[in-house]
Amino acid sequence: MRGITKRFGDLVANDHIDITVEPGEVHGLLGENGAGKSTLMNQLYGLLQPDEGEILVDGVPKVFRSPRDAIAAGIGMVHQHFMLIPVFTVAENIALGAEETTGGPLGWLDRRRNRRDVLETSKKYGLPVDPDALVENLPVGAQQRVEIVKALTRDVDLLILDEPTAVLTPQETDELLAVMRGLAESGKSIVFITHKLREVKAIADRITVIRRGRTVGIATPDTSEDELAALMVGREVSLGVTKTPAEPGDEVLKVSKLVVDDERGVRVVDGVDLTVRAGEVLGIAGVQGNGQTELAEALVGLRVPRAGTIELDGRDLAGRTTKQILGAGVGYIPEDRSLDGVVKDFTVAENLVLDMYDRAPYGNAFKLNPSMIADSARERVERFDIRTSSAEANVGTLSGGNQQKVVVAREMSRPLKLMIASQPTRGVDVGSIEFIHNQIVHERDTGTAVIVISSELDEVVGLADRIAVMYRGRILAVVAPDRPREELGLLMAGVVAPEAGVVSGDAGVVSQEEGSE
Repeated sequence: MRGITKRFGDLVANDHIDITVEPGEVHGLLGENGAGKSTLMNQLYGLLQPDEGEILVDGVPKVFRSPRDAIAAGIGMVHQHFMLIPVFTVAENIALGAEETTGGPLGWLDRRRNRRDVLETSKKYGLPVDPDALVENLPVGAQQRVEIVKALTRDVDLLILDEPTAVLTPQETDELLAVMRGLAESGKSIVFITHKLREVKAIADRITVIRRGRTVGIATPDTSEDELAALMVGREVSLGVTKTPAEPGDEVLKVSKLVVDDERGVRVVDGVDLTVRAGEVLGIAGVQGNGQTELAEALVGLRVPRAGTIELDGRDLAGRTTKQILGAGVGYIPEDRSLDGVVKDFTVAENLVLDMYDRAPYGNAFKLNPSMIADSARERVERFDIRTSSAEANVGTLSGGNQQKVVVAREMSRPLKLMIASQPTRGVDVGSIEFIHNQIVHERDTGTAVIVISSELDEVVGLADRIAVMYRGRILAVVAPDRPREELGLLMAGVVAPEAGVVSGDAGVVSQEEGSE
């Protein structure tokens, strides 16, 4: 890609970017949120067209008007959010858009041939998938393999992987990295978009770093994580979580035998017991989809439990509304900021008082206090380093990381007894991750009880004073954060190592958890 420039109005998303990917190379693509990585790759895949510059494949200039053109040129893309239809089988999903028929284009779908193609591609590249399995019944690691097999059945020479490890366990991540290396050795080229520096160093042959729409460096695996982070952000970044040992106080939250169903009436939280003390962080680790979302929603009143109790300072919260629970001193950072965290058509200032607009000093039951809302917003924009042209700008115009900072600023600017942070840094760049982690630790150190729910194992280990591992709606074990990553990964996959013990609220191994199925 030579001199690629893409504008959206006055915003220059890509500014004369050059990137070259060689045959058999794994090429890492790093950058902050809004740096222009996805925009660049969407042009390579035909979803967008460049305003300037050219794309060459094997030295021949190409114009991609759609993904069909890119696929015909040997380019495939696996998106961060899987593009699979849950109620279709693996073979049906892989056949979509390239259906094989008998008797010409108006004939019957050749299911046998589609199934055979899946098995052949799966065997050729060492990506085992069951062509007859329904996608909705597959774990996320298997769904990822389906997406990759789907691209490879199109006979692509270059595969774009967008944040492919975001929902994988450590073991599944290691398997994916091995698959990527195998594909490269077979001659396939890979563009690997990720914010996980350790992984890109482990697999990439070269790394292009983009900042604010421009290429700022070409790095190698020998470049340190600190140097890579500094290139991405433009300043030095602390990649670890700096915190002193916790000094837990009284019990703030007690959850007993909690049972929660999803929208279909399926039990997704199955008899969970938890306690969290003032001044400690309880991390809940697990692969996405094991009941963590529903647990958090039940704790803040967004979902009514089927059974069990939720006590905050001895007061039962079951049956109370979300507004009442927030008013009782609970803060909530939801996992999907776009759906539950911000109103994109509201200003930054308005979003900062969404849960306080009818209370002093921001207003009452009858009217708002615009001047106080504006003054508070300006102060919080500065204190929480929210990058916006004005507190009166719509939140929808901000980058994902800055939208997340708006949510954090709103929830952490009032006295709290309990803070629940669900996927607090999902889709956030390293600079914003550092800031949000520091805010969570600061909240703990002021005496707030904190729950951090994250599918990022490094995040849980870095922030937590105790870790509860959740699998299929149950807590398999509560362990200390210094447990080996391999053991934590096995727990996340539902396998309890013989030496895995349960840590009490006061720390120390006190009992042995039963093995899982």
